Amino acid sequence: MKFKKIEGLIAAPFTPMDKDGEINISLINEYCTMLKKNQVKGAFICGSTGEGVSMTLEEKKNVFKAWADANKGDDDFKVIAFLGGTCVRDGIDLAKYAQQVGLYAVAITAPFYFMPNSVKALADVCAEVAAAVPEMPFYYYHIPVLTGVGYSMYSLLHEVDGRIPNFAGIKYTHEDFMDFQSCMNFGNQKYDMLWGRDENMLSSLILGSKGAVGSTYNYAAPLYLDLIAAYKSGNFTEAEKLQQKSIDMIRLLGKYGGISVGKSYMRLLGLDCGEFRSPVKNMSADDFVRFKADAQAVGYDQFKSLL
Repeated sequence: MKFKKIEGLIAAPFTPMDKDGEINISLINEYCTMLKKNQVKGAFICGSTGEGVSMTLEEKKNVFKAWADANKGDDDFKVIAFLGGTCVRDGIDLAKYAQQVGLYAVAITAPFYFMPNSVKALADVCAEVAAAVPEMPFYYYHIPVLTGVGYSMYSLLHEVDGRIPNFAGIKYTHEDFMDFQSCMNFGNQKYDMLWGRDENMLSSLILGSKGAVGSTYNYAAPLYLDLIAAYKSGNFTEAEKLQQKSIDMIRLLGKYGGISVGKSYMRLLGLDCGEFRSPVKNMSADDFVRFKADAQAVGYDQFKSLL
């Protein structure tokens, strides 16, 4: 089964929360419209950025349905549903629901509590979930920094090739460029390799990457679109300059607490997605004042997404 590769930016949306930490479904339609306005080509929902691992099964289904409704009738904008990884049966249930409501594709990570003890065991998990929705594109989400499962993805492709007909590709959130390049070239470039490190996008473009999934594409899509355009035009000096701006922006995530800082960038954009759920730490009101000044200092207002 052959699926068309996704080209361009795929945002990993934040799941909007209200002041009580409940999911704010009502914001998703505006969120989806904002991404399209900024020429984003898809959304990878309920992943790391979307706090999928902190949500109940019912909550994930509600978010799946809200994104499906928001994107109804638009086949050009691809919504990929992250199913999880720890419980295979939950993954199968969610995959069937994603298909039922009309989402484009599904994805899983490796189980990260009872970890697969071999690449073949990981492929077995992929096969079990993918078989539940044989007509949908199925992606594997490689993020060893969070799952602790760091098998070579080139080896995984050897295991799944010819075995999982709807295996579409990999969301590759790791820094092993040798492995990534080998995956890019596997089977005459058969699979969709979606780059997952925003701060290294330029390096992935040099290797031939055409699609990327990332959290910062939510709130700084114009920066990356300009970076891609500069690279394609052969203006490598400008592309390097824009990548450095991306790095400067991303460094503020580390300075102010990590993944939750992305929601503060969204707040500056004008789309308040609330805070992250426990145990993720959110910044204080005083830190937000300092963060806002630092964001201005790196030029955020000049390249932020438009609401």
